[in-house]
Amino acid sequence: MPEISTKFYKQCIKSLKLAYSELNKSKPEDDIHGVFRAACIKEFEIILEQSGKLLRKLLKSYYSSPKAAYDLTFKDIFRAAHKFNIIDEKQTEKWLEYRDNRNITCHDYGEILADKALEIIPKFINDAEILEEIFTKKFNNNET
Repeated sequence: MPEISTKFYKQCIKSLKLAYSELNKSKPEDDIHGVFRAACIKEFEIILEQSGKLLRKLLKSYYSSPKAAYDLTFKDIFRAAHKFNIIDEKQTEKWLEYRDNRNITCHDYGEILADKALEIIPKFINDAEILEEIFTKKFNNNET
């Protein structure tokens, strides 16, 4: 397996955890609450995109040519990861739902949609950490 850095991915998860923690400490009427909410949503989007990019890099070794992996759509990346037993079916379904959620929030940053997106953050953090462990193991990456 290739050695690919997951340092940025880990840092994004750490940033999301911090932003979510601070969001929960702040009051909705405080200006800083909106800043933490926006940070959570942005980190969610970054981690989601990075998850797909790192999985795509990992999948290159499962195809006869790197181009075949790079031609996969975002959702097909996760389906292929399941097909090759990198992630299980339950994880695949969760990541496809995260993508659907992201597609909704990126087109409408209304307060209700933002709050709905925030409801999934604790589960998302857990799933991102699971995926990060897989990346670390598969990429032979010893970064902390």
